[in-house]
Amino acid sequence: MKTVDSYNFAGKKALVRVDFNVPLDKEFNITDDTRIKATIPTVLKIVNDGGSAILMSHLGRPKGGPEEKYSLKHLLPALKEAFGRDVKFADDCIGQSATDLAASLQPGEILLLENLRFYKEEEKGDVAFAEKLSKLGDVWVNDAFGTAHRAHASTAVMGQFFEDRIAGYVMKAELDNAKKILDEAERPFTAIMGGAKISDKILIIEKLLDNVDNLIIGGGMTYTFTKAQGGQIGKSLLEADKQDLALELLKKAEEKGVKIYMPVDNVCADSFSNDANRQTVATGFIPDGWEGLDIGPETVKLFTDVVLNSKTILWNGPMGVFEFPNFAIGTDAIAKAVVKATEENGAFSLIGGGDSASAVNQAGYGDRVSYVSTGGGALLEYMEGKVLPGVAALE
Repeated sequence: MKTVDSYNFAGKKALVRVDFNVPLDKEFNITDDTRIKATIPTVLKIVNDGGSAILMSHLGRPKGGPEEKYSLKHLLPALKEAFGRDVKFADDCIGQSATDLAASLQPGEILLLENLRFYKEEEKGDVAFAEKLSKLGDVWVNDAFGTAHRAHASTAVMGQFFEDRIAGYVMKAELDNAKKILDEAERPFTAIMGGAKISDKILIIEKLLDNVDNLIIGGGMTYTFTKAQGGQIGKSLLEADKQDLALELLKKAEEKGVKIYMPVDNVCADSFSNDANRQTVATGFIPDGWEGLDIGPETVKLFTDVVLNSKTILWNGPMGVFEFPNFAIGTDAIAKAVVKATEENGAFSLIGGGDSASAVNQAGYGDRVSYVSTGGGALLEYMEGKVLPGVAALE
């Protein structure tokens, strides 16, 4: 795989697939710019070499055609600040404006194309659409690990139209860090799996049972385990059809000698809101009409001890409804434990994208763990052993 370090972009127009799918508020302000910051080294390498960068990305899920709220023009002020120079904008990604602006682009300049998903051909992996995009540049750089698990036109199909297919710094770092966890994990190795559903995490949990010493399970999915074991969960989140699967996973873990850690107490609420009445109860004793929204203080102590005694930590998924400050206490405590294990005990910690990355970054711990992945789904699929189209296209 060619990387940006091994390539000189002088005089080249680099067509760079980035992942600028960032969260915006109602005024179109970016609420988490992690993904933009991550692309700075790749883009600056291209322009500092004397090349020009044509950036392409998607944003959100437009329904089939241009939508104001999903226009990438809203990102221009943030990009200008990030790259320390003006960024030109084409109000289309394959039309005349894109063609003209790309053709006139000078060395050291940056051009941003409009949202790729304004064309349904992008997600369909349409070859003709990929070919039109490819004509804008001389070399293809894929730095969008977060979409590498999708066989879309810009993330994978485009590769066939270029002699030079290059992995950007984000792509390279993501793959290196994932391989470190999969192939070189120092023991004890602890995986922390949170989030809402077992169904989202079943494949990665099964894969991890062959690799880890400890598996911590938190978040909404724990209530399905509790219910399957005969506990009371009130009106907590439940995947009723996954209860047998939950018991099967616990049995598999036991057979493989993996220690499973589940919550021993829960913070529950009488409604799904930050201001709800709340109480802490032992796991399996959530009263009717109440729902579990966070792990309790005893669980925090238990999970923290495990994390602090680990040399490799993989974390994917929050411990509770961290968007509500009153129910973010468990997630924040685990983040602190991961930071402490990393800084004081020399552990290697990989935060697996998505909500866990948001939680760690919001708490200000992003630069105090070993690596924060920009790709939730892509990272999980890679670790499950699946071939990622966006990676395969670079090889």
